[in-house]
Amino acid sequence: MGRYRIIALDMDGTLLTEEKTISEENRAAILAAEDAGIKVVFATGRGLQSALPYAVELGLQSPLVTVNGGEVWKTPEELLQRHTLKAEQVQRMHELAVQYDPWFWAYSVNGIFNKESWGDVGKLQEREWLKFGYYTENLESLLVIREQLEQSGLYEITNSHPCNIELNPKGVSKATGLRCLCELYGIDMSQVIAMGDSQNDIAMIREAGLGVAMGNAQEEVKGLADAVTLSNEEHGVAKIIREYALV
Repeated sequence: MGRYRIIALDMDGTLLTEEKTISEENRAAILAAEDAGIKVVFATGRGLQSALPYAVELGLQSPLVTVNGGEVWKTPEELLQRHTLKAEQVQRMHELAVQYDPWFWAYSVNGIFNKESWGDVGKLQEREWLKFGYYTENLESLLVIREQLEQSGLYEITNSHPCNIELNPKGVSKATGLRCLCELYGIDMSQVIAMGDSQNDIAMIREAGLGVAMGNAQEEVKGLADAVTLSNEEHGVAKIIREYALV
């Protein structure tokens, strides 16, 4: 078997096109990697419900790292790890959302709530919260929100787009999720290829044996990666798989 045994893929902006589809080139390369005995793992900010259809489409039996490492799944039915936010933390995040008026959303174990559906939450304490996010093109207010939350030291703060921020419990990332899977399968992080485009991919890109930034990645991500591939519209995932994994 070759040097790499896991390929960890961010989804939006990495594996998926802007139309949220998987190109035939990427599909063929992923299936070739699987045939070669390499596990292809989605490592995404999405929850299981929105990530799983793509795994099913590809016929993958691999584990998944979802909500930025908030959950790690051995299979869609078998949870390995879950990290939750406290209800009072979510309450504070919601207060900031009301104050500065960005779009916002929150992942709970049993559903996703956003600015329009927040009235359906009920009692915060009765739900298990995984991740909170904000989106606004007013970068000044986004920075103020980020600075206020950073002061507490309680959160892992990243983004999946220059106009958003995403919050998980401190120390929780896609990298911690991948480490969990490496321990499960007796694989070292040096045997992992990780590909992504945003701040929430940085931890896994830095820890992987080969950390790859997409051609469309944020400049900060490109600066920290071992390699930069083509964009998500140019099948950059397939290029890396062919050049580094299938050799």
